[in-house]
Amino acid sequence: MGLLYVFPVSMEEKGFAEVENKTLTLKTYGLPYIFWGYALAILIMILFMFLAVKEPVLKLISLGDETDATLGYGFLAFLGCLPIILFSFFFYEKRIVKNEKTLSLEYRIFGLKVFSEKFVMAQKDAFAIDPYLSSPNIARIKGGDETVGFQNKGYHTLTLNTQDGKKILIDRHSRKADLIKMEELLKTTL
Repeated sequence: MGLLYVFPVSMEEKGFAEVENKTLTLKTYGLPYIFWGYALAILIMILFMFLAVKEPVLKLISLGDETDATLGYGFLAFLGCLPIILFSFFFYEKRIVKNEKTLSLEYRIFGLKVFSEKFVMAQKDAFAIDPYLSSPNIARIKGGDETVGFQNKGYHTLTLNTQDGKKILIDRHSRKADLIKMEELLKTTL
């Protein structure tokens, strides 16, 4: 998720990179503030949708049979769940928790752990950075100084090699330098 939810790359990023009891914990940053503007626009749109369909749906519930009432209540419940789903993107957090020999990936929404995985790291070459999706676009093919900002640079993945030979995706990022710093941070002994 490094393309949208960014991990810290140094211990100076207080609150997002912590060491406690020989355990390194890296937490993703939240979404940029511009996304809160998008959330406000989406909430306004949901409100207008609710106001537009409220009367017909309530009439359908009161005048229809059980099937119509179920559909009406289901639609109103769906509209009610949309803000919760929207805000779950804003309060999503991924954590990397590294001990001496294990690495855990935790996925949280609203601060509550939804899912976690624990892996035993390989003894040698536990981490690897690989390029991914580096196909060129027209700006990259033509080249030149005026098109540098529009060139597709692809992104890279940071993977964990486990003791049983599996490759686990830890993070992906468009800046390889940030993944290298994160790899060095994860390689440090605690």
